[in-house]
Amino acid sequence: MRIALFEPEIAGNVGNVMRLGACMGAGVDLIEPLGFPWDDRRVRRAAMDYIDHVEVVRHESFEAFRAARSGQRLVLFTTRATQSSYDFAYHPDDILLFGKESAGVTDAVRACVDASVRLPMKPEVRSLNLATSAGLALGEALRQTGNLPA
Repeated sequence: MRIALFEPEIAGNVGNVMRLGACMGAGVDLIEPLGFPWDDRRVRRAAMDYIDHVEVVRHESFEAFRAARSGQRLVLFTTRATQSSYDFAYHPDDILLFGKESAGVTDAVRACVDASVRLPMKPEVRSLNLATSAGLALGEALRQTGNLPA
């Protein structure tokens, strides 16, 4: 299973998702452009020494990402979806896709996904933090597929 971040804007979120991937055994795909320099120390600070325990692949565009990951199901997490992420049946090789912090994904990206799901939350709030969302999503997907680390 993999986590893909579409044009992430905040280095600390990327570092935290990398740490999540290392701890849970999931690869991380970063779809450029990034909203910060890749060598930003905030990425390493959030990822800490876990950065050496996760496979991170950078893709120059969404099209390059899709070409590299063709054949894998793409599951978009979005506040626009109506299906709960807890009622969705995950596959072990799914890619969990998250949009940029300020705007999500484009309509063109939305049209390319295989499924769209939403993390349940109280209606009076807008959204969860990106790294928190990825943690909730990955935990449930790994639990469902029997792939949680020991």
